[in-house]
Amino acid sequence: MRTILITGPGGSGRTTLAAATALAVAAEGSRTLVLGADRTDTLGAALGVPTGPKPVEAAPRLTAWRPDPAGDFRRDLAALQDRASSALDLLGASRLDPEELTPLPGAGELALLRALRDAALSETYDTLVVDLPPAPEALALLALPEELGRYLRRLLPPERQAARALRPVLGRLAGVPMPAEWLYETAARWDVELGAVKAVIADRGTVVRLVAEPGPAGGDALRTARLGLALRGLRTDVVVANRVLPEASPDTWLAGPVAQQRKTLEEWRESHDVRTVAHLGRDPRGTDDLTALAVPGAGQPAPAADWTVTDRLDTDGVLVWEIPLPGAIREELDLVRRGDELVVTAGAFRRVVPLPSALRRCTVDGAALREGALRIRFAPDPKLWPQDR
Repeated sequence: MRTILITGPGGSGRTTLAAATALAVAAEGSRTLVLGADRTDTLGAALGVPTGPKPVEAAPRLTAWRPDPAGDFRRDLAALQDRASSALDLLGASRLDPEELTPLPGAGELALLRALRDAALSETYDTLVVDLPPAPEALALLALPEELGRYLRRLLPPERQAARALRPVLGRLAGVPMPAEWLYETAARWDVELGAVKAVIADRGTVVRLVAEPGPAGGDALRTARLGLALRGLRTDVVVANRVLPEASPDTWLAGPVAQQRKTLEEWRESHDVRTVAHLGRDPRGTDDLTALAVPGAGQPAPAADWTVTDRLDTDGVLVWEIPLPGAIREELDLVRRGDELVVTAGAFRRVVPLPSALRRCTVDGAALREGALRIRFAPDPKLWPQDR
């Protein structure tokens, strides 16, 4: 299954282009689902068909769906209260009724991730198009499964479940109650669910498509998004330049904006596969307008920028781990080695990554940023490295 995740700076028209992309893919003969994330029905406004918690047919071979965060939140909290009923009764706590619950911040993001996972695993569709939030929120959303999974494994390590039979004894010895069984079961279930979402995002058939309006603000947002995606190791396919003004126009006041767009597009084409979408002179509404935009369908993803380890032990006595970070600035980079993990900070983004097995037996010997790639040198630790090497 192919998955196209679409994002861009706020106001760039990403929802409209997500709808147009889904329509173009469906016209190619692919069974397509487009997912919306906005609380208001901007996706339905673009398609000309109201969307909501139940999937609706928007065009031949095209289904549109906008998950309901409030409903998911109520069901999840009700299930959690049922599993923790004994603890709640012991504390004398009164349960919350579903009617009095309102979703907490973040419920919308979790609902979208769950819908993405369910759609990818359903085998009902050939292509999934997801209208993500604006780029900063989208990058945090795509990082969420990995980060939450890491937090769960740190707070409730799976190996501790092997001592289930000892927990009552340990509780009496320590004088404090040990975590209940349902807590570990819930953590294990969440870990599986987060792992499924992470697998969909990291799948080779998943790409991120960036939408931006050519200009200084769009250029800045594009550079930031590109760096954040690279740090996460996510693939991109094309950059869609939206609302491109006509070169030949009788309106003289358009000369300045047209020249600015032309210059920005030339800069973008030096490092991106850029596709342009013309300005219709109005807000696109309905399938006819979306078809007139002539957006690209499902293209080929760019090859993944792998984080490779190069063996230079014979020449320089080090192993070099290369991390592609296009657009990174040396002054905004930070590295921290913590046990078997490396904390990489690039601008506003941070990621904690496990070290490859060979590098865990090494010490950090230095790092350098050149030509959009961070190269970290690791020297073998004599206490841990095989002596015959």
